[in-house]
Amino acid sequence: MPKDAFFNRQALHLRPDPSRVVVRPFRPSLEPRDYNQLDKTRADHLVERLLALPPAEVTALLAATLENFDDRHRNLLATFAQRASEMEPAFSSHAAFSPEQRLLIGAYFLHEYSFEAAALFNPSIVRHPDQTGVAAGALRFVLSLRAVGEGHVSSLTFRSGVIGHDGTITVDPPKRLAALPGVTARVGDRVDIGFTPESDITERVIFPITEAQSNGIEDARFVAFEDRGEITYYATYTAYNGRAIRSELIETRDFLNFRMIPLKGSAARNKGMALFPRKIGGRYAMITRHDNEGLHLAYSDDLYEWGLGKPLMKPEYPWEFVQIGNCGSPIELDQGWLMFTHGVGPVRHYAIGAVLMDKSDPTRVIGRARLPLVQPEASEREGYVPNVVYSCGAIRCGDRIILPYAISDTFSTFTTVTITRLLAILQDGWAS
Repeated sequence: MPKDAFFNRQALHLRPDPSRVVVRPFRPSLEPRDYNQLDKTRADHLVERLLALPPAEVTALLAATLENFDDRHRNLLATFAQRASEMEPAFSSHAAFSPEQRLLIGAYFLHEYSFEAAALFNPSIVRHPDQTGVAAGALRFVLSLRAVGEGHVSSLTFRSGVIGHDGTITVDPPKRLAALPGVTARVGDRVDIGFTPESDITERVIFPITEAQSNGIEDARFVAFEDRGEITYYATYTAYNGRAIRSELIETRDFLNFRMIPLKGSAARNKGMALFPRKIGGRYAMITRHDNEGLHLAYSDDLYEWGLGKPLMKPEYPWEFVQIGNCGSPIELDQGWLMFTHGVGPVRHYAIGAVLMDKSDPTRVIGRARLPLVQPEASEREGYVPNVVYSCGAIRCGDRIILPYAISDTFSTFTTVTITRLLAILQDGWAS
């Protein structure tokens, strides 16, 4: 049977857009250069140069800066003022700034960052918390995506859209502007952040905040977690600082305010963790891959500390001999827990498969695809990382499964399949 025979690929591509920018802190070196023995920082030199400008020139320079950048960002003057306050401790003693000088100082220590200039990939999808006005049989969703910009720094961005009753997918066009959240509380590496209520979900970008995240917030796997009738959206993701990785958790009720918390335990020292959408046997359950090859099932009493767990499955078929991993949180069906997987084969070729696990004992695999279900088409092999398809989470809508996935670590698309056909594949092993 040919690959993708039961899957309906959507003619919908989400591609990176370099015109979408945020303003980020910019800090010219604040330390003296060893080779010239300067006793003042470059930041102090910048302050001196600005203070030396005639007032009229300061006014004109601020006006020109606003004309150049104001229509690209919300509340730019407030951003300039906040950045000036953040930089003040780095400066030596200096004359008081005028209001206009203060705004310009803030502007000099900011830069525009095109957060999705290089890639927009590894999506996950969950039910939108607001289903107002959605037609019967349809579903409004939130799509999370990994965005990559200059320096290969990854951040988290969002889209919204609707799945029609017939499986047709529409994605709302993103707003032109984008913005970063404010930090509302911080205790160590636990960070609370929030966006302005008037912002659209497509404007919200979560950029690395802590040192552990400094080189990237990667591959968020969102799940709508239900407990006692309430829904909390959790996502595991990989925090990367350029040298080391660890798994962290983000949680939200409304995609407006978020809390980011490092996970603890042996399993959290690796990546690719995926939380089940409800407790099993009164405990939180997580798919992990601490050995870099196979999948394990771990349980936790508090959600934040995870041991190694029990072996679940290991590479078995040639298309996954290098390693396997999950493609997002398991989906609960009447017949069991459905989980999409990725496998790595010859020449680092990534493909997507799936397994079905017993509902009461997920370590018991009751169905598994022997061949890949989705793999790169001939027209999809080229990109930043060739020969890769990858997803961070699918969703059920009626009698269909909607699987968003990335192509060659560059852009994203969707495919759909009926649950009946997918179960037939898993239960038969898709024998050729």
